[in-house]
Amino acid sequence: MPRRRTSRARRSLAALVATAALLAGACTNEGDDPTVADGGDETSDEVLVPDADADASVGDARVGPEGFIPPPIEWEDCAYGECATLEVPLDYEDQSLGTTEIFVSREPARGDRRGVLFVNPGGPGGTATDFAATLAVMLPSEVTEHFDIVGVDPRGTGESSPLSCGIPTKELYAADPTIEDDADIDAIIHISEAYVDDCADRHGDVLQHVGTRDVARDMDAVRAAMGEERISYLGFSYGTALGQVYAELFPTRVDKMILDGVLLLGPSGLEQATAQAAGFEVALGRWVEWCAGSTGCAVQADPLGAVETVLALAEEGDGFPSANADRPAGPGEVSLALSMAMYAETLWRPLGTALAEALAGDGSGLVRLADQYIGFGGFEVYFAVNCLDFDWPEDPTEILAAGKGAAEQSPHFGEAIVNDYIRCADWPVEREPIEPVTAEGTPTIVVISTTGDPATPYEAGVELAERLADAVLVTYEGEGHTVVANGVRCIDEIVVRYLVEGEPPADGTTCT
Repeated sequence: MPRRRTSRARRSLAALVATAALLAGACTNEGDDPTVADGGDETSDEVLVPDADADASVGDARVGPEGFIPPPIEWEDCAYGECATLEVPLDYEDQSLGTTEIFVSREPARGDRRGVLFVNPGGPGGTATDFAATLAVMLPSEVTEHFDIVGVDPRGTGESSPLSCGIPTKELYAADPTIEDDADIDAIIHISEAYVDDCADRHGDVLQHVGTRDVARDMDAVRAAMGEERISYLGFSYGTALGQVYAELFPTRVDKMILDGVLLLGPSGLEQATAQAAGFEVALGRWVEWCAGSTGCAVQADPLGAVETVLALAEEGDGFPSANADRPAGPGEVSLALSMAMYAETLWRPLGTALAEALAGDGSGLVRLADQYIGFGGFEVYFAVNCLDFDWPEDPTEILAAGKGAAEQSPHFGEAIVNDYIRCADWPVEREPIEPVTAEGTPTIVVISTTGDPATPYEAGVELAERLADAVLVTYEGEGHTVVANGVRCIDEIVVRYLVEGEPPADGTTCT
């Protein structure tokens, strides 16, 4: 939920993560039609489940979701280590509707192989294939020695039949996300309706089939194509929602599972967005405290005053002129810049500098931060998944009213974050809200939650660990969005003991 559960835009935000985890440009390819894969036919009567004789010739590990038996996966060398494509049903419950193509990558285990570790960076809209290559470098060597690291681009993202709506993301987010008058209402509703209409025109036949349930089924189809009885899984941010759904649908296929930065399933979309806004507000308070005590912060004298002055000035005219950017920093850009900076402590100093520059008349730094956020890509899938998986009002004015309500608790983020979901009021598919997950029958699941996480607030991890049938909670007392493979020794030692040695940590373990 915005602000986006990004592909691990975290406190390290090192170049390695930035290049491989920022949802990459492949998410926004123009002109691709993902309705069915090449050779498929949307109206075909072909059923993808082999006949009874074929069923009898394969073991249980080769059987995927809803009885679908994929062909064995064929790996080739590619930019992501090894990669492959797999045709899967567009609709697993009605496999006569044709297929869609899923892109998969693998970084093979470097030593004594013990299994496969599927990974997902978040989003929704994050590409997992390049992310698998990144994690193969960043995870402790004990993990990469024993596990193939596998990334599956969720349908609609990366090279998995990508969605592409025609309105540029910069244009979408140029609209003022806070409402001062009727003109603001008209502008945000107009651009949102145009965006939704364009998505419906281009991809109306597939939008119903890109939700988390289908992505979880795709992941199990890849497992079956690899011939694996069970998989381990490491999911970040929205990837924790994918992990929850996979565990609920396929509990006996789970070997081990780590969920870092929890997106809680069950609350309505508005409840989720309001809670997330509160998380960003807490993070802003931590930034203010840091800035006021740091000579490295360019607005040290009055950090909160700088934020509020810049937000107010952005509403005037065209906002701040930007000498070194392609557009002024208006209220939309300033809102994204503030949100982006909350994801990682490494962005706290640049935020102070950008605010100081804006107060001096140049909004270039704020535009750069906003573009870093926009650079995550995959916004079509982001809305397609959230608008499908959660319950939303059908009247856009109800969402705008909820934004005003959220602003009472979270004055700097509430309205912008909630109003971002105005697209969901008009989204052209039937909503299929995901119920709370308990995942009966899985091995122990490790839930990791960070106390200063703005995008996936700490309390969500606490609640999920209590809700799951078999889970333990690990608390990281720190800042930023997610923590595994980020150089925190305590966390990485837990990951190694759990994945490699099969020893989950004690419930309530805390790392600092």
